[in-house]
Amino acid sequence: MKVGVLALQGDVREHMRSIEGAGATAVTVKRADQLAGVDALIMPGGESTTIGKLLDRFDLLEPLTTRVENGMPVYGTCAGLILLAREVVGDEDAPFRVPVLDVSVRRNAYGRQVDSFETDLEVSGFEETLHAVFIRAPSIESAGDEVEVLAEYDGAPVMVRQSNILASSFHPEMTDDERIHELFVSMAN
Repeated sequence: MKVGVLALQGDVREHMRSIEGAGATAVTVKRADQLAGVDALIMPGGESTTIGKLLDRFDLLEPLTTRVENGMPVYGTCAGLILLAREVVGDEDAPFRVPVLDVSVRRNAYGRQVDSFETDLEVSGFEETLHAVFIRAPSIESAGDEVEVLAEYDGAPVMVRQSNILASSFHPEMTDDERIHELFVSMAN
């Protein structure tokens, strides 16, 4: 199985390492022809406005939206969550998105870079807690009926799944724990 990592900006190497550790083949995706050759895709953290503009510039918005709507598994972390969200609330929009996930998010909801933090989370289906890294993380303000909440922090969703879409506010690639990437690979199988 080939899992692409959107390689326009963000934690590309870290996600590739985690995908390989989860037993799949990781490849970078920067163009539509590369997107067409993968079974699943990770949209990494980074800066959502920059990634969105690059998706638009490299003509990836339409083919990516079509692939996800047709069932290709996608996992968005942090900025990737913002780019997959149906709606962005608050002062900071992200105009170039793939709005396939029925959630509303708020950018940088947990504070600026200096407010970054780590915590242990209970994740649905995991026997042990997961150590999570939050860096300028978005919050999930609301989720539609088809969205399953897999983890919460302070009573708010921070990891969700909707059909073929997985998303988290935090960065699982920043730890050595590959369980979320294993979950994503199993979704793609």
